[in-house]
Amino acid sequence: MTTTKTGREALLAVYAPPEAVFVEGRGAWLFDDEGRGYLDFTSGIAVTSLGHDAPEVRRAIERVLDTGVIHTSNLFRTEPAEALAQELIELAFPGSVFFCNSGAEVGEAAFKFARRWARSAGGAAKHEIVSFGGGFHGRLFGTLAATDRPRYREPFEPLMPGVRWATVGDLASVDAVCSRERTAAVVIEPVQGEGGVRPVDPEFLRGLRRICDEREVALVFDEIQCGLGRTGDLFAHEASGVRPDVLGLAKPLAGGLPMGAVIVAPHIAETIRPGDHGTTFGGGPLVASVARAILAKVSTPEFLAGVRDRERALSEAVDALIASEPRLKGRRGRGLMQGLLVDEAAGPLVAAARDEGLLICSAGPDVLRLLPPLNVPIHELHEGVERLARAFQRVPAP
Repeated sequence: MTTTKTGREALLAVYAPPEAVFVEGRGAWLFDDEGRGYLDFTSGIAVTSLGHDAPEVRRAIERVLDTGVIHTSNLFRTEPAEALAQELIELAFPGSVFFCNSGAEVGEAAFKFARRWARSAGGAAKHEIVSFGGGFHGRLFGTLAATDRPRYREPFEPLMPGVRWATVGDLASVDAVCSRERTAAVVIEPVQGEGGVRPVDPEFLRGLRRICDEREVALVFDEIQCGLGRTGDLFAHEASGVRPDVLGLAKPLAGGLPMGAVIVAPHIAETIRPGDHGTTFGGGPLVASVARAILAKVSTPEFLAGVRDRERALSEAVDALIASEPRLKGRRGRGLMQGLLVDEAAGPLVAAARDEGLLICSAGPDVLRLLPPLNVPIHELHEGVERLARAFQRVPAP
């Protein structure tokens, strides 16, 4: 006997989305099936960095469709993936690139590559991963083990063993758990996203680099959310002057198509052998072509200067709102990745903002996260903050 389900009921209930069904997008706007427009300050969780229906994305897709070659698998060579890999290492640091399909897969691959390198240098005992409180690296068994969200972790334990924990800003805590004999990698987000939009002090990143060098440990930067222009630099770690051994990129890389990339330094790349890892879809001609178009746009000095201009405009507008709204306790972040601290639960305010036609998300229980497109018009930044101000009026103070 079969039971008829609605389209919504047919989806596995791992999410609880609101009722609106989005059917069209233009720039920083999404439109539902009733024709209502919403300013999208989530960007698909930092994915659609050039907004919806970006001409660069459209043109790249059309060019690939004209060739008829959307997929070949990685049994064969295709030009877009090779060209994109070359462009990424020219912009980041010398090394090699592995393409996959998601941020969680980036984290899994980064851990595997770090362990492969560490094992070749120090034996099987050198396998542990050092992660940090507030860190978020994904929901697969390896990345979830290195993610500081007990609510996400507990239903699926035991997870991957060998993860040790340290505190951001406290090098002594790293020193206590990072071992030359046991540790393969230290993983950190230069700006913690899900953990509350918390930028990491550049001096702390420099301290991590020193510890990793002293103990022959791979330093992994997770820029899945904060990379590729979101902070006003192409890579979020640039301000620290630190070069990681492994760099993870994903969310905005292919403009909304599923794609991730792991860049590994030469000393790690030389330990990887055919068969050590794999992917059927990663780096296919369609996603790689779109990623090349995105990268060409967001890596220019003019574009990044525009992100910094928008950061100033957004910061000024938010600071003015903080001055007039006592329930807002401050903001933190970099570039167009801003977290607003509230003294109450963030969820009702996220819902109220949606009622005002503004899409935002939370970053923990008491942080409102703003992730507008990197090319959003400045007047729409102001309009978004105005809608957020009205959202506070909708929610009674606790």
